Amino acid sequence: MMKSINRLTVLRRLALGSLAAALLGLTGCNTMHGFGEDMSHLGNSISNHAEK
Repeated sequence: MMKSINRLTVLRRLALGSLAAALLGLTGCNTMHGFGEDMSHLGNSISNHAEK
């Protein structure tokens, strides 16, 4: 009986950890994408002001 309870607990923790890692990974991708767009806009602004 104790082995099945421990196994279930481990599986739940593993599933929760996997879900948390996936969510953090997806959030990180969106953040890096947004950061890239911000840097692109900044570069375009600098180029536009330099041409004037």
